[in-house]
Amino acid sequence: MQNKLEAFIDQLQQAKTLDDLQNVILGIRDLYDVEHLVYHSVKSTGEQYGVLTYTDEWTQHYVEQNYERIDPVVLGCFQSFQPVTWKELDWSSKGSRRFLGEALDNGVGNQGLSVPIRGPAGQFALFTVNDNCKDGCWAKFTAEHHRQMILIAHYLNNKALEIEHGKLMSPVKALSPRESDSLTLLAMGYSRAHAADTLKISEHTLRVYIEAARFKLGSANTTHAVAAALSRGLIVV
Repeated sequence: MQNKLEAFIDQLQQAKTLDDLQNVILGIRDLYDVEHLVYHSVKSTGEQYGVLTYTDEWTQHYVEQNYERIDPVVLGCFQSFQPVTWKELDWSSKGSRRFLGEALDNGVGNQGLSVPIRGPAGQFALFTVNDNCKDGCWAKFTAEHHRQMILIAHYLNNKALEIEHGKLMSPVKALSPRESDSLTLLAMGYSRAHAADTLKISEHTLRVYIEAARFKLGSANTTHAVAAALSRGLIVV
C-alpha cells in the first residue's frame, strides 16, 4: 500500500499547472484500480475548479441541473469533517433517488467514499473515490485504503493551492523534533497509543505535540497536518 502512495506522490510532484492535475487523477485511478476519482474545489468567492474522470456528458448534465443542491454526497460532506461513505447517506427523498438513478445510468459507480477538505480563506474541497462493485468488495477496499485516500485528498488540495498561488499559502514555522516525530509515526500508520508508547510519553503529551504541529501548519485536523508536513518535506516516511 505504501508503494502506491509513494507512486502517487512522485506523480504529484511532477505537476506544474492545474491542468497537470488531470493526469494525476488518471494516474491515481489506475494505481488503485477504481472506476472514478473527483477533486472539486470551491473558493469563498464561489470560483470553482475540478479534475475528474466522469464523462463530459454526465458532468455537463450535473452542472446544468444544479444537482449540487440535492446531491446527498455534497450535502453530507458540508455537514462533516470526516470522510463520508455514500451508503451511509440519506437517499430517501424522491429527488435523491432520481438523481442516483441518473448517475448510475451515466456510469457513476454504486460505491463511493468522499473526503471533505476545508482550506484557507473559506475554501471547501471534496475528494471522491468511486467504484462499481459489491458491498463486500468495497468494504475490503476501504479497509485497506481508507487512510491513504484521506492523505491523497489533502495532498491534492495542497498541490492545487500551491500551483494556484505559485508558492505555499503561508510561511511555515519549523516543527520541533517531538512534533516531527509525532506526525511521522502517525504518517506511518501508528495509533496514538502506539505512537505515545514508542516515544515514551503519555497520550496527553502526544496530543499537545500534535496540536502544536497542526497550529504551525494551519491544518484543520490531524490528517491534514500529516499530509501538509509530508508534502512540504517537514517529515519523511
